[in-house]
This record gives sequence, C-alpha cells and structure tokens, in this order.
Amino acid sequence: MRVVTFDIESATWLGEEGMSDVTDLSIAIVCIHDSETDRYSSYLESELPKLWPILERTDILVGYNSNHFDIPLLNKYYPGDLTKIKSLDLLVEIKNSLGRSLRLDAIADGTLGVKKIGSGAQSLQWWRAGEIDKVRDYCMKDVELTKKLFDYCLAKNSIKYKELGKTQEVKLNTASWLTPASASMTFSMGF
Repeated sequence: MRVVTFDIESATWLGEEGMSDVTDLSIAIVCIHDSETDRYSSYLESELPKLWPILERTDILVGYNSNHFDIPLLNKYYPGDLTKIKSLDLLVEIKNSLGRSLRLDAIADGTLGVKKIGSGAQSLQWWRAGEIDKVRDYCMKDVELTKKLFDYCLAKNSIKYKELGKTQEVKLNTASWLTPASASMTFSMGF
C-alpha cells in the first residue's frame, strides 16, 4: 500500500485581509514522504503539478490536522478531487479516542522525545522574509515527525503525549488504517 505522509505551509494566514476559510489561503510549500520510494520531497506552489502524479497513485494520505487544513487547501489547487483518496488524519484519530485535540508538538514530545523546530506563525514570518529553505526545513521536519508517529501508532496501537510535565498514553484502533478504500480513486489527470 502506497502511503504519502504530507504537510503544508501556507503563504498567508487566516484572519488576514478577511480570510476566514482555509481555502482562502495560499500554499507556500507542500512536503511529503512517499512510502513507495522511501523519499522525502517538497513542492513550492509553482511546482504543484509535479505532485499530482504521485497523489494520483497514492492509496492513503496521512497528515496531522490534514482533513481540516491540508486537504481542503491542496484541493483548491488540484484539478481533480483529493477527497476521493483515503486519508488518515492523526489529529482526528487522537481526538476520537481521547475526546479532545492535542498539538503535534505534545504528541512528538511524548512519543518520540523530540519537539517541533518552529511554529506555523514562525514559518509564515520566514516565508515573508524570503527564507524559503527555513520554511522547507520546518515543513519537512513536521512530515518526518508525522511519519514516525504514524509508524509508532501502527506498531503500538497507541500514542503518547506530554501535558503538564506528565506523559500520558492514548489507545488507538489502527486495524483499518491500512485497509484499502472501498472505492478507487477517480483518475482525473489522465496519466
């Protein structure tokens, strides 16, 4: 099963200039890990057409807050419909089990013992200052964290998080995570 773990950094921020919907934003960069090649790659907004053939051949998209943020925003650019690809949003899975949301940083710290290297707001500042490599590194590190967390969940059927100095564990039902979707992807790109 081909799994693409991904993350997006935006070039704009919600609340700016009347933007109130994720699809009002603009993409700065998309970073991915492709399980088929075991490689990481990145795509600036102008390079997104290079990403479409990979997504067209993907069995599952994995992200963190991806159902609410990344997929709707990326779908704005995609000429087809990315919602036809099976997705797994780790934030949704955790919220369904725990009853509330957790920050990626708390999950990474509790499970992997590492912290994120920045924040979305900091990434936007770097982008606006023309520091594209810093944005790319930040986004790529979030993809690496998300992939490691996904792998951990599959192996342990749980995830850990740190809160108020204590490490807690959340049990997760991962049995269907790698089950193929019942409906196949509609190939809208013709490749």
